[in-house]
Amino acid sequence: MADVRTCVLVAASQFNARDFRERYEAGLFDYVMAVDAGFAYLEDLGVRPDMALGDFDSLGYVPTCQRVSRFPREKDQSDLELALERAKTMRYDDVYVYGALGGRIDFELSNLQAAAKYSEAGLCVTLVGEDCAVRALTGPDVLDLPLMDSGTVSVIAMSDRCTGMIERGMVYSLDDEPLTNRESRGVSNELAGLPASVGIASGTVLVFYPLP
Repeated sequence: MADVRTCVLVAASQFNARDFRERYEAGLFDYVMAVDAGFAYLEDLGVRPDMALGDFDSLGYVPTCQRVSRFPREKDQSDLELALERAKTMRYDDVYVYGALGGRIDFELSNLQAAAKYSEAGLCVTLVGEDCAVRALTGPDVLDLPLMDSGTVSVIAMSDRCTGMIERGMVYSLDDEPLTNRESRGVSNELAGLPASVGIASGTVLVFYPLP
Protein backbone atom coordinates (compact mmCIF):
# COMPACT_ATOMS: atom_id res chain seq x y z
CA MET A 1 0.00 0.00 0.00
CA ALA A 2 1.29 3.46 -0.88
CA ASP A 3 2.18 5.81 1.95
CA VAL A 4 -0.56 8.20 3.06
CA ARG A 5 0.18 11.74 1.89
CA THR A 6 -0.86 14.54 4.24
CA CYS A 7 -1.54 18.18 3.44
CA VAL A 8 -2.19 20.89 6.01
CA LEU A 9 -4.26 24.01 5.32
CA VAL A 10 -3.96 27.06 7.57
CA ALA A 11 -6.89 29.47 7.28
CA ALA A 12 -7.68 32.76 9.00
CA SER A 13 -9.89 31.94 11.99
CA GLN A 14 -8.78 30.72 15.45
CA PHE A 15 -5.36 29.06 15.16
CA ASN A 16 -4.10 26.35 17.51
CA ALA A 17 -0.41 27.17 17.16
CA ARG A 18 0.69 24.62 19.79
CA ASP A 19 -1.01 21.68 18.07
CA PHE A 20 0.19 22.79 14.63
CA ARG A 21 3.78 23.18 15.80
CA GLU A 22 3.81 19.74 17.45
CA ARG A 23 2.56 17.99 14.31
CA TYR A 24 4.74 20.10 12.02
CA GLU A 25 7.92 19.44 14.00
CA ALA A 26 7.06 15.73 14.12
CA GLY A 27 7.14 15.74 10.31
CA LEU A 28 3.49 14.75 9.91
CA PHE A 29 2.77 17.22 7.07
CA ASP A 30 4.03 16.62 3.54
CA TYR A 31 2.71 19.92 2.18
CA VAL A 32 1.78 23.21 3.87
CA MET A 33 -0.79 25.51 2.26
CA ALA A 34 -1.63 28.99 3.60
CA VAL A 35 -5.23 30.04 2.94
CA ASP A 36 -5.46 33.85 2.70
CA ALA A 37 -4.69 35.41 6.12
CA GLY A 38 -3.54 32.05 7.44
CA PHE A 39 -0.24 33.07 5.85
CA ALA A 40 0.30 35.52 8.74
CA TYR A 41 -0.05 32.73 11.33
CA LEU A 42 2.63 30.70 9.57
CA GLU A 43 4.87 33.74 9.21
CA ASP A 44 4.67 34.33 12.97
CA LEU A 45 5.83 30.74 13.52
CA GLY A 46 8.65 31.06 11.01
CA VAL A 47 7.08 28.41 8.77
CA ARG A 48 7.35 28.97 5.02
CA PRO A 49 4.33 27.41 3.27
CA ASP A 50 4.69 25.48 0.04
CA MET A 51 1.72 27.41 -1.38
CA ALA A 52 -0.40 30.45 -0.56
CA LEU A 53 -3.94 30.40 -1.95
CA GLY A 54 -6.88 32.81 -1.85
CA ASP A 55 -8.08 36.23 -2.86
CA PHE A 56 -5.96 37.71 -0.04
CA ASP A 57 -8.56 40.29 0.93
CA SER A 58 -8.19 39.32 4.60
CA LEU A 59 -4.39 39.28 4.47
CA GLY A 60 -4.33 42.65 2.73
CA TYR A 61 -1.49 41.85 0.31
CA VAL A 62 -0.33 39.11 -2.03
CA PRO A 63 2.35 37.18 -0.15
CA THR A 64 5.74 36.13 -1.44
CA CYS A 65 5.79 32.37 -1.49
CA GLN A 66 7.22 29.43 -3.42
CA ARG A 67 3.86 29.13 -5.19
CA VAL A 68 0.95 31.58 -5.13
CA SER A 69 -2.54 30.81 -6.43
CA ARG A 70 -4.60 34.02 -6.46
CA PHE A 71 -8.37 34.15 -7.04
CA PRO A 72 -10.70 37.11 -7.58
CA ARG A 73 -12.63 38.37 -4.58
CA GLU A 74 -15.93 37.88 -6.46
CA LYS A 75 -16.24 34.10 -6.70
CA ASP A 76 -18.68 31.28 -5.92
CA GLN A 77 -16.47 29.28 -3.53
CA SER A 78 -14.76 30.18 -0.28
CA ASP A 79 -10.98 30.25 -0.14
CA LEU A 80 -11.04 27.16 2.10
CA GLU A 81 -13.20 25.21 -0.35
CA LEU A 82 -10.80 26.15 -3.14
CA ALA A 83 -7.90 24.95 -0.98
CA LEU A 84 -9.61 21.62 -0.29
CA GLU A 85 -10.24 21.22 -4.00
CA ARG A 86 -6.56 21.91 -4.66
CA ALA A 87 -5.51 19.30 -2.09
CA LYS A 88 -7.81 16.78 -3.76
CA THR A 89 -6.44 17.62 -7.22
CA MET A 90 -2.91 17.15 -5.89
CA ARG A 91 -3.95 13.68 -4.69
CA TYR A 92 -3.39 14.11 -0.99
CA ASP A 93 -5.12 11.55 1.25
CA ASP A 94 -5.31 13.26 4.65
CA VAL A 95 -6.01 16.97 5.07
CA TYR A 96 -5.64 18.80 8.38
CA VAL A 97 -7.26 22.23 8.52
CA TYR A 98 -6.32 24.90 11.06
CA GLY A 99 -8.06 28.27 11.38
CA ALA A 100 -11.45 26.99 10.20
CA LEU A 101 -13.30 26.86 13.55
CA GLY A 102 -14.39 29.75 15.76
CA GLY A 103 -15.04 33.27 14.59
CA ARG A 104 -18.11 34.03 12.48
CA ILE A 105 -20.67 31.25 12.72
CA ASP A 106 -21.60 31.48 9.03
CA PHE A 107 -17.97 30.92 8.01
CA GLU A 108 -17.64 28.09 10.53
CA LEU A 109 -20.77 26.36 9.20
CA SER A 110 -19.62 26.71 5.60
CA ASN A 111 -16.23 25.24 6.57
CA LEU A 112 -17.96 22.26 8.20
CA GLN A 113 -20.05 21.79 5.05
CA ALA A 114 -16.89 21.87 2.94
CA ALA A 115 -15.29 19.24 5.19
CA ALA A 116 -18.30 16.96 4.66
CA LYS A 117 -18.29 17.57 0.91
CA TYR A 118 -14.64 16.61 0.47
CA SER A 119 -14.96 13.67 2.84
CA GLU A 120 -17.58 12.34 0.43
CA ALA A 121 -15.09 12.96 -2.39
CA GLY A 122 -12.54 10.69 -0.73
CA LEU A 123 -10.43 13.00 1.44
CA CYS A 124 -9.86 12.35 5.14
CA VAL A 125 -10.59 15.85 6.49
CA THR A 126 -9.86 16.92 10.08
CA LEU A 127 -10.51 20.47 11.32
CA VAL A 128 -8.43 21.41 14.37
CA GLY A 129 -9.73 24.02 16.80
CA GLU A 130 -8.51 25.44 20.09
CA ASP A 131 -9.54 22.52 22.31
CA CYS A 132 -11.24 20.04 19.98
CA ALA A 133 -11.01 18.58 16.51
CA VAL A 134 -13.75 17.73 14.00
CA ARG A 135 -13.39 14.79 11.66
CA ALA A 136 -15.72 14.39 8.70
CA LEU A 137 -16.48 10.66 8.50
CA THR A 138 -18.13 9.09 5.44
CA GLY A 139 -19.25 5.49 5.53
CA PRO A 140 -18.20 2.82 5.53
CA ASP A 141 -15.47 3.99 7.89
CA VAL A 142 -14.32 3.90 11.54
CA LEU A 143 -12.57 6.62 13.54
CA ASP A 144 -10.47 5.61 16.55
CA LEU A 145 -10.55 8.40 19.13
CA PRO A 146 -7.67 9.56 21.34
CA LEU A 147 -7.37 7.56 24.56
CA MET A 148 -8.41 9.99 27.29
CA ASP A 149 -9.82 9.67 30.81
CA SER A 150 -12.62 12.13 30.04
CA GLY A 151 -13.94 14.48 27.38
CA THR A 152 -17.02 15.13 25.30
CA VAL A 153 -17.65 13.52 21.91
CA SER A 154 -20.50 14.64 19.66
CA VAL A 155 -21.62 13.16 16.35
CA ILE A 156 -23.67 15.33 14.00
CA ALA A 157 -25.25 13.90 10.86
CA MET A 158 -24.59 15.84 7.66
CA SER A 159 -26.65 13.48 5.50
CA ASP A 160 -30.43 13.20 5.59
CA ARG A 161 -29.96 9.69 6.98
CA CYS A 162 -26.86 7.91 8.20
CA THR A 163 -26.99 4.17 8.82
CA GLY A 164 -25.02 1.69 10.88
CA MET A 165 -23.86 4.19 13.51
CA ILE A 166 -21.70 2.55 16.16
CA GLU A 167 -20.11 4.15 19.22
CA ARG A 168 -17.83 2.08 21.42
CA GLY A 169 -15.82 2.73 24.58
CA MET A 170 -17.90 5.69 25.78
CA VAL A 171 -20.48 6.18 28.51
CA TYR A 172 -23.34 5.75 26.03
CA SER A 173 -23.28 3.33 23.11
CA LEU A 174 -24.83 3.12 19.68
CA ASP A 175 -25.14 -0.28 18.07
CA ASP A 176 -25.86 -0.32 14.33
CA GLU A 177 -28.42 2.49 14.57
CA PRO A 178 -29.56 5.26 12.20
CA LEU A 179 -28.96 8.98 12.72
CA THR A 180 -30.49 11.88 10.80
CA ASN A 181 -29.60 15.54 10.37
CA ARG A 182 -32.80 16.56 12.15
CA GLU A 183 -32.07 15.08 15.57
CA SER A 184 -29.66 15.73 18.43
CA ARG A 185 -29.18 12.15 19.62
CA GLY A 186 -25.47 12.09 18.79
CA VAL A 187 -24.60 15.12 20.91
CA SER A 188 -22.52 15.01 24.10
CA ASN A 189 -21.30 11.48 24.70
CA GLU A 190 -18.45 11.02 27.19
CA LEU A 191 -15.05 9.34 26.98
CA ALA A 192 -14.37 6.98 29.88
CA GLY A 193 -10.67 6.13 29.73
CA LEU A 194 -11.24 3.21 27.36
CA PRO A 195 -10.31 2.73 23.69
CA ALA A 196 -13.19 4.47 21.89
CA SER A 197 -14.35 4.63 18.30
CA VAL A 198 -17.12 5.87 16.04
CA GLY A 199 -18.23 3.83 13.04
CA ILE A 200 -20.64 4.52 10.18
CA ALA A 201 -21.96 2.27 7.40
CA SER A 202 -23.38 4.93 5.07
CA GLY A 203 -23.79 8.70 5.03
CA THR A 204 -21.57 11.43 6.43
CA VAL A 205 -21.20 12.67 9.99
CA LEU A 206 -19.03 15.20 11.78
CA VAL A 207 -17.29 13.79 14.85
CA PHE A 208 -16.33 16.41 17.45
CA TYR A 209 -13.73 15.12 19.92
CA PRO A 210 -11.32 16.65 22.44
CA LEU A 211 -7.63 17.13 21.72
CA PRO A 212 -5.19 15.35 24.03
